[in-house]
Amino acid sequence: MRLTPPIAAGGLYFHDASLAKAAPAMNWKRGFLLLAVNAFVVWLSPAFASTTDPSATVAAGTPPSAPRLATTRVRKAALDEPDLRSSSVFILDATHASVLYSRRADVAMPIASITKLMTALVVLQARQSLDEPILITREDFSAGKGAYSRLTLGTTLPRGDLLHLALMSSENRAAHALGRRYPGGVPAFVQAMNAQAAALGMTHTRFVDPAGLSSENVASPEDLSKLVMAASQNAMIREYSTDKGYAVRAGRRMIDFRNTDSLVSNPTWNIIVQKTGYISEAGKCLVIQAIIEGRTVVIVLLDSFGKYTRVADAKRIKRWMEWRLSAGLAHES
Repeated sequence: MRLTPPIAAGGLYFHDASLAKAAPAMNWKRGFLLLAVNAFVVWLSPAFASTTDPSATVAAGTPPSAPRLATTRVRKAALDEPDLRSSSVFILDATHASVLYSRRADVAMPIASITKLMTALVVLQARQSLDEPILITREDFSAGKGAYSRLTLGTTLPRGDLLHLALMSSENRAAHALGRRYPGGVPAFVQAMNAQAAALGMTHTRFVDPAGLSSENVASPEDLSKLVMAASQNAMIREYSTDKGYAVRAGRRMIDFRNTDSLVSNPTWNIIVQKTGYISEAGKCLVIQAIIEGRTVVIVLLDSFGKYTRVADAKRIKRWMEWRLSAGLAHES
């Protein structure tokens, strides 16, 4: 709104020249009313200008594009790096042989029952009969937190069932019995585990038991990605590790087992191989090979604090990858 300079007439000020000329003929009431209206317009005009001018809402010296740039930087940071709670992380895009993200990837740490993927590889490479019955004995019992098992003393199951339970439900007595019934017993089995690790190029890895109850079973996240890739080549490991549930007969009763990884029951996930792990020294652990947005991805999460952190981190990684691909970002070099 553009206002003309006020014109004095009859002791009053007007913005309209015609009103100024007619002032002498006006009675005082009409003149007072016109004066009030005129003063209100003059008072209103600066406020009206400030609400219609976009630059009036921006602080002095602040470019109008600053809020947009700040938002862009936040989004870019979120795309560059996932917000994860696990202590050690390794994310591999196996389709393009590229590392998407890593955190302490070369540091050897306790891996708990992730061990059982190597146990399965060694058992299957030995080509022992999967139908051979194996008795659970006192030797298969272990003490300490994380040593829980639902297989009671005297339970007899085929080797194939013990392997199934070790991979799906992380059955500790099943895993130990598999190692004990290996030619040469547990010492020979552990030696075979370490030899296989060396063959896979797992240079920061060491095994001392087949169940993963020892904190001396250690590996780096990068090493574990190699183990996951090797395990994914075996159809039985793929099937058993991702099975949602399995029942076995122990004496006169049937025992129902469930997968320790809730993600296998999530319809939004296409999981090829998975394994969970936990002992107090290792924290919550999880390894997965899955198809995400058409890409084969290996996820390794070690020492996740809290009961649900490892699963939540896996979900955050999946969303992060989906966001990156929707934003048109290529795989890392």
